[in-house]
Amino acid sequence: MEAEFVNKVSESGIITLDLEEFYPKEEVAVFDMKDHLFMGLILKEKDFRETMRALDLTPYKEKNVAITCSADAVIPMWAYMLVASYLQPIAKEIVFGDADFLHKTLFLKNIDHINAGDYKDQRVVVKGCGELPISETAYVAITNKLMPVAKSIMYGEPCSTVPVYKKKREV
Repeated sequence: MEAEFVNKVSESGIITLDLEEFYPKEEVAVFDMKDHLFMGLILKEKDFRETMRALDLTPYKEKNVAITCSADAVIPMWAYMLVASYLQPIAKEIVFGDADFLHKTLFLKNIDHINAGDYKDQRVVVKGCGELPISETAYVAITNKLMPVAKSIMYGEPCSTVPVYKKKREV
């Protein structure tokens, strides 16, 4: 008589959540204030406003934009607001920060749109290895999102997990 192999992982009822599914895929553009300053360092209001009026917005159309300044220049707050006012009608998302900060912001926004109710009273494994670089920010965010609803949260693969959280029984 042959022994029957049983896939205990598939029978365990564990749900695998792959954060790569929520990885931002949209195009990103960086607006560097330095490129629009006098000598790359000085903001002259009149010149800056003229530059903004004449700015070709095509590179930012339908993209997520990070507004930053790579020069050690003193930029008044209104200047960042002015740039945002020109980009807002054509860009998808605008943040102040570098491309990495924009990526993290978009990733967190995607995680925020996850329906936590889908994981109510479930045993969830947050997939640990993959092709894309997933930051600690995303893992912390998904833990915060799932803890109020999940029965348990684990990290890794269904066949080899690290326990992260287990809901205590209510008496």
